[in-house]
Amino acid sequence: MSLRMIMLGAVASVALSGVAGAANPGWYLSLEGGANWIDDWSPLAKINTSSRIANVQLDTGWAVLGTVGYAFTQNWRTEVEFGYRKNEIASVTDDFQWTDGSVWEASVMANVLYDIRIADKLGLSIGAGAGADFANLTDRRSSVEYSDEDWNFAYQGIVGLNYSIGSRTTAFVDYRYFRVANPSFDMTEQGGYLIEGDDFVKHTVTAGLRYALGAPAMAPEAPTVTPQPPVVEPGPSRQFIVFFGYNKYNLTSAALRVIAEAVIAAKENGSATVVITGHTDTMGSTDYNQKLSQRRSNAVKSEMARQGVSAANISTNGKGESELLVQTGDNVKEPQNRRASIDLN
Repeated sequence: MSLRMIMLGAVASVALSGVAGAANPGWYLSLEGGANWIDDWSPLAKINTSSRIANVQLDTGWAVLGTVGYAFTQNWRTEVEFGYRKNEIASVTDDFQWTDGSVWEASVMANVLYDIRIADKLGLSIGAGAGADFANLTDRRSSVEYSDEDWNFAYQGIVGLNYSIGSRTTAFVDYRYFRVANPSFDMTEQGGYLIEGDDFVKHTVTAGLRYALGAPAMAPEAPTVTPQPPVVEPGPSRQFIVFFGYNKYNLTSAALRVIAEAVIAAKENGSATVVITGHTDTMGSTDYNQKLSQRRSNAVKSEMARQGVSAANISTNGKGESELLVQTGDNVKEPQNRRASIDLN
């Protein structure tokens, strides 16, 4: 079995065995740059009726890559990758009389990746891709320059480490095993060689940033105990607090009991107006939490109206994460902050 089939099979089997990932579902962009190495290249060089193996060694080069991708879940991603790589020729067997030269390549690849969470903010990415590579080979002998270009099929395996540095931004380091099938360069019309018959094998190590355009992914919910409503001093109750689950706005059985008490108090006290204010903890983005807090207040209003309080007398608003009951830092799950208050006036 060939090396490329073994590698791609290993990448696929490891990817399918992964668990819990870390990508934000939705569209994303990334930009990366780093070093590029090409294995010693030994194509067959032909000129007129003679032919020989050209042993070409290349210096360490550089690479820049950009991607547009889509994360379907917190694990699976697919993307289109655009790359540019360049390496200078270090040496060629003496009888070719090359003094120097270079190889530059532009590639377009379609990749599929699987993200595996290995720590709170740290993840591993494994993937593979296939596409096209456009290569330009230039060699110089004394003052004469020869060059040609060629399009070829290319494929790659990808392994990377990712570190979340914000709700949308991820820093990463990637390694790519990149192979171009049988590049061919015809420089015979310029008085040079026809060069063909050996794959380009490249190793690319890059560092970069990935930015998620969609809503930040919510971390998996840890089991929590729904807090009980605060103890109310004797006398007519004027405020009631309903608590919610993580990233939820549906009403639990405990929440329904609190709302029922608020409805009874509103009817007995003849409250003219009811004000419901929704709140969230600090997990997720500010925009997302603002919308979630409004959904929570709307859910409470709907239930109070169902139980007989006039909807015309109920007003709702959402405060998002701006008025915390328990002060915390950003991206902290706090059950006491996931609430909606019912004020009777």
